[in-house]
Amino acid sequence: MSIELSQPGLLLIRHAPSEPQGRLHGRVDVPARIDGEAGIPTLRELLGGVERRVSSPARRCRETAAAIWPDGPAAEVDARLWEQDFGEWDGKAFSEIPDLGPLPPETLAAHRPPGGESFDDLVRRTAPAIRSIAEQDPDAPVAVIAHAGTIRAALAMALGANGPALGFEVAALSVTRLRLLPSGDFTIDCTNWRPA
Repeated sequence: MSIELSQPGLLLIRHAPSEPQGRLHGRVDVPARIDGEAGIPTLRELLGGVERRVSSPARRCRETAAAIWPDGPAAEVDARLWEQDFGEWDGKAFSEIPDLGPLPPETLAAHRPPGGESFDDLVRRTAPAIRSIAEQDPDAPVAVIAHAGTIRAALAMALGANGPALGFEVAALSVTRLRLLPSGDFTIDCTNWRPA
C-alpha cells in the first residue's frame, strides 16, 4: 500500500525507536535509534518536499526529524507535543509497571499514573497544538514528528472520543494523516502507514 504524502493535511510521524529498548519513555529524554532504520531513507524521499515541520522537544523526535530532513532547517519545536507524562512509571522497564488488567477504553483513558497525567490530560494538552498547526497551513502538507501518545491524542480529536483512540497501533516511523475540514472537524485519511 502506498499513500500520496504531498496532499494537504497533517502528517503525524512517530519518532524512530528510542534507546534503551524495553522501557517506558514518556518524559524521559532518550536518543533515537537512527542507524539501520530502513524507513528513514524512504520517508526522506517521500517527505523531502514538505516545507513545514514541527517536532516535540524530545531528543528522539528532533533526531528523527534531522535524519529525515538532513539538509533543511531544523523543525520548529512545540512543547505541547511532548509524550504523556507517566510520572513514577517513566523510565521503568515494562515488566516493572503494574498490570491494570482489562479496563473499558474510557476508564483507561482517565487513568492517571502516580505523579503523571492521564490520556485524557494528554488530549487536553495537545489538542490546541494540533488544531493550531493544522489551521496555520490548511492547504499544504505539514509534518509533525511526535510520539505514539500524541498521535493517538490527535486521533481522539478526529474521533470525538478519547477511549477508542487508545486502540490504534502507532509504530515507530509510521505516518498517520489527518485533514482539517472547512467545518473545523478532522478526517482520518490513514493510520500507521509504514514505508515498504
